[in-house]
Amino acid sequence: MFKTNEYFEGKVKSVAYENAGGKYTIGVMADGEYEFGTSSNEEMTVVNGQLDILMPGESDWKIYHAGDSFIVNSGTSFKVVARGVSSYLCRYF
Repeated sequence: MFKTNEYFEGKVKSVAYENAGGKYTIGVMADGEYEFGTSSNEEMTVVNGQLDILMPGESDWKIYHAGDSFIVNSGTSFKVVARGVSSYLCRYF
């Protein structure tokens, strides 16, 4: 059914689920800096707030707002700065 996850001493929390469309997590990040690793390809969509993202191998941060999406390849890691409490949806493929 649902699986809950907690990272970075509770500053990032998510709920994982599956449906006919695939595997997803929806979560919330507190204001702060984080680094996430990936085990599969994922598309991350900002639902609310602002996330500054540094993709693997890049030196320039990109800013994403509500409705913006980006794709991260499996086997990599990316850095995130949440500007205030922000929420996101990840689709795994």
